[in-house]
Amino acid sequence: LFDGVYPFYPQPRKAAVFDISTIIVIVVFLTLACSFLLIIPGIRGRARLYWTLRVLLSLFVGVVIVVVQFTGDWETGWVQANTSYKSFSPVQVNADIGLHIGLAGVNVTLRGNPVNQINETINYNEHFPWNFGADYDRSYSKGLEKGLPSPILYVAEKFSAQSPCAVHRQYRIAGHYASAMLWVAFCTWIISNILFSMPVLVYGGYMLLVTGAFMIFSLLSFSTVRNSPMCQIQIGTRTLHVAYGGSFWLMVAIGLLCFVVGITIVAMHHLNLDLLKTFFDLREDKAEEYQEMPELFINPHFVNKGL
Repeated sequence: LFDGVYPFYPQPRKAAVFDISTIIVIVVFLTLACSFLLIIPGIRGRARLYWTLRVLLSLFVGVVIVVVQFTGDWETGWVQANTSYKSFSPVQVNADIGLHIGLAGVNVTLRGNPVNQINETINYNEHFPWNFGADYDRSYSKGLEKGLPSPILYVAEKFSAQSPCAVHRQYRIAGHYASAMLWVAFCTWIISNILFSMPVLVYGGYMLLVTGAFMIFSLLSFSTVRNSPMCQIQIGTRTLHVAYGGSFWLMVAIGLLCFVVGITIVAMHHLNLDLLKTFFDLREDKAEEYQEMPELFINPHFVNKGL
């Protein structure tokens, strides 16, 4: 026994704090950003500021497009209530019950107030996937076999395929198409960066508009689940209500940002092309364009003849 832990037996499960896939994506993009910051001192003049703004803004858009694929807060809801903790037991606990809906599944959180009640630690975060290739009902059945707390099973049952709420299919298809739209947006984001590194800036602006359009399409695809009525999730005397979460509104902001930047680039291409080339460090120096020969060689024979 080491500090209350048996080293040769399976350890108790702990509540998840961060998704591993999200951490991996953030680390990759942070590595790219740090690599750019290492070479930024080699860029002279105002071009250094322009490069920093462009690269960091572009990386931020890219990391958001990828990270929201794995987040679970496209729709969220919390409620605090007194509820039964175990089946066939009259004992009740005071807890916060959270519902977090993502593109690939649903997370149900149960956290006691306080965490330690009835000689147990009440702190759960269970994930039930519904993406293609995953079996939601099987995950729910495993939860029943493990004996998860009653509030988690009650909330998860609302999204099962056998539930009378009949929202499983809508959420699954909406999440699938929203994810597909975001991957297309990620591809167009890569193409826009390639075009911005070439003297075809207006096409990069057009591709940025396409990126914003696919991001908005993903939002519209996910919001179609609102067309079907949602069953009430009644926990004790309280009702758990769900609203759009941080990932949804972040995608709205980034999509609008892509539209604003794309429209600005296209407008500057037609109104002030030199300023646009200066910002992207593609302007040719006039002095070099009309540079004269530094040395002039004259034939003395012609000089003597006065020619």
